[in-house]
Amino acid sequence: MHTQAQSITLFCGKVAAHFYTKPRTIWSLSMVLILSAASLPANADSRVDNSNETSYQNSLINNNDYLHYSLPDALKTQCIEHNNCPKIEIEYLKTNQQWINRIVNTRINTLIVNNDVSESGPVATTVSKQAVTQALTGFATAQFTDLPVDSSLAYQLMVTPTYLGHVGRFELFEVSTYAYTGGAHGMPYSEYLMFDSSTQKQVTLDDMVSEPKKSRFKALAYDSYKAWVKTIDEDVNSYEETWPFVLSDNVILTDQGIDIQYQPYAIGAYAYGMPTLSIPYSKLTGTLNPEFIPK
Repeated sequence: MHTQAQSITLFCGKVAAHFYTKPRTIWSLSMVLILSAASLPANADSRVDNSNETSYQNSLINNNDYLHYSLPDALKTQCIEHNNCPKIEIEYLKTNQQWINRIVNTRINTLIVNNDVSESGPVATTVSKQAVTQALTGFATAQFTDLPVDSSLAYQLMVTPTYLGHVGRFELFEVSTYAYTGGAHGMPYSEYLMFDSSTQKQVTLDDMVSEPKKSRFKALAYDSYKAWVKTIDEDVNSYEETWPFVLSDNVILTDQGIDIQYQPYAIGAYAYGMPTLSIPYSKLTGTLNPEFIPK
C-alpha cells in the first residue's frame, strides 16, 4: 500500500529537526506538525485487489492525524543541552468512518499506556488523554534514569495506522510501531485490524473460524510454518525445538487467502523480522466461514 507522505517539523527550544514520516512506549520533542489540509483517498496495499470497489469502499477516505505532545520544561532543557531529546511520532487514524477511527485510535492509546505491546491486549479499553500524556512523560523520564545523562542515545517510538484496502465488505488496517529504548536495535510491532462495513463491527479470528474448525485452521497454519522454516533451515524438527510453532491471532484477509503475522522472536530470531504465514483460500474452504471467502 502507498499512503501519502506527510512532512513533519519538530521544534524544541531553538532546535529543529525536519524529516518525513513512515513508522516499552512513545516519546519526543514538542511538535509543530505541517499537514495537508485535504483528506486524500488511501491507495490499496499490494496484497489486496481493490478493482471491484463498492460505493462504501469508494467513500472511505483516509489521512492520518498526529498527536501533539510536548516534553515537560525540565526534561526539555536537559535534553536540549545534550542533544538527546526523546523522539515521538504518533499518528492517529482519521477517516470519514468515525466508528473505525474510534476503535483503531483506542487501540493505539492502549498500546501507548500499556507499554508492553501484545496481540492479546484489550482493544476496546477506554484510555484517557491524561493517561496517554502521563505514559509519554513517564517514558521520556525513564530515558534519563536508564541511560547516562550525556548519552548520545535517545529513546524513540513511532506509531502508524495504515489503511490496507478491502476484501469484499471487509476493511483492513494495520497498526505498526517501532520503539527504541537503548541497545543494539529497536523493536518493531505490527497488528492487524479488520472491520465489517455491513455490521460496523470489528472482525477477529474467532469470527472467521468457528470453534469446531479451529483445529483444522491450526493444522493449516502449522503446514505453512513448516514451509516457511524450510526457507531458512533444512532441519524443521531441529528448528522447532528452539522456535516451536504457536498459532497467532494476528490475521488479515488478502486477495489470495489469509496472512498470519508474527512479532519478532515469536517463531524466529530477530534477524528473521516479523514472519508471515500464508494460507490460500483454496485450502480454507470448509474451514473459514463462507462470508470471508471472496466470491
